[in-house]
Amino acid sequence: MVRFAERREGRTAMAARLQAVALLLGSAAALLSALRLQAQSLPDAPSALLAAAPFDAVTTTTGLQSGPAGPAQPAAPPRKLPLCPAKHFQGSPEADSSEAAAEQLQQPCREEDPLQLIVTSSSIKPLTVRQKGLLAGRDIIDPFNLITIAGSSAITVAAASHSAYGPGIPGFVRLTGYSLTEDIIGESLGTFAIPSIVHEDPRYHRMPGKPFRRRLLHAVAHTFVSQHDDGRTMPNYAVLLTYPLAAEIFNLYVPGGATDGPSTAKRIGIGIATNPAGDILAEFLPDLAKRVHVRIVFVQQIMNQIALGAPGTL
Repeated sequence: MVRFAERREGRTAMAARLQAVALLLGSAAALLSALRLQAQSLPDAPSALLAAAPFDAVTTTTGLQSGPAGPAQPAAPPRKLPLCPAKHFQGSPEADSSEAAAEQLQQPCREEDPLQLIVTSSSIKPLTVRQKGLLAGRDIIDPFNLITIAGSSAITVAAASHSAYGPGIPGFVRLTGYSLTEDIIGESLGTFAIPSIVHEDPRYHRMPGKPFRRRLLHAVAHTFVSQHDDGRTMPNYAVLLTYPLAAEIFNLYVPGGATDGPSTAKRIGIGIATNPAGDILAEFLPDLAKRVHVRIVFVQQIMNQIALGAPGTL
C-alpha cells in the first residue's frame, strides 16, 4: 500500500511538471506570435528595402556603379571663371538695386582688377578719385616702367654723350631723373587730376572678339575719344590736355633746346601723333603693353632731341 501510494504521488508530481513545461511553451509561443504580428505592422528597414530592390534601382538611387571599382580619378583643375558682363552704374539706389538683383541670376563670374590702365572686361564701373590716384601711383612705380626709363636713358647717354645731360654715370642719372619727373607729371595729369575733374575713365578698354578693323579703329580713336565714368562717350581730355600742359612744364626744367611757341607746338603734335601706338599695342598685345610703356619711350625721345643741342628743331 505504501509503495503504491508513493508511486501515485510520483506520477502526480511528474504530471504537474509536464503541465508546467507545457504552460511555459504555450506562453512562449503566444509571445512569439504577438511579436511577429507587431513586426509585420512596422515599415521595412532601409537595408531590407535595398535587399528587395532590383540592382539597377539600387545603383540609381545610391549612385553606385556596376562593375569592379577602378582607381580613383584625379580631381579636375579648377575652371577659370569668365569675366563678368557689362554693368551700367547709374548712381541711383533704384538702378543699383535692380542691377544687384540681376547679378544674382547670372552665372558665376570673376571681376577684373579695376586698378590697371588696360582692362579687358566691358564693365564700366567708375573709379573713385582715390582709385585714380592709386592707379597713377601704381603705374609710376611699376618695375617695368622704371626699367623702361632706366634702359632708354642708358642707351641714349651711351649713343650721345655730348648731350646736355653729360656722359657716363652722371649723365645717366640726370636723364633718368628728368624722364622719371616727366612720367610723374604725365601720370598725375593724365591718370589722376584731369580724369578726376572731368569724370573721365582713364583706362583703356579692349575689344577682344571684335573684327580686326574695328579694334584698330577703336585703338586709334582712343587718343581723341574716351568714355565718361558712367560709360558715355566723351572727348579724351586726359590726352588732349596732358600733352600741352606737360610740354609747357618741359620748357621749365628740360635742359637745352628751343622753348618758343612753334617748337612747343611741334612737340605737342608729335606726342599726340605717337599716342595711338601705345593703345594699338594694348589692344592686340596687352601683356606686352603692360610691360613696355610705349608712351614714356616716345616722350623720352622728344626730351632727348631737346637736349641734343639742336635749337629750333623741337
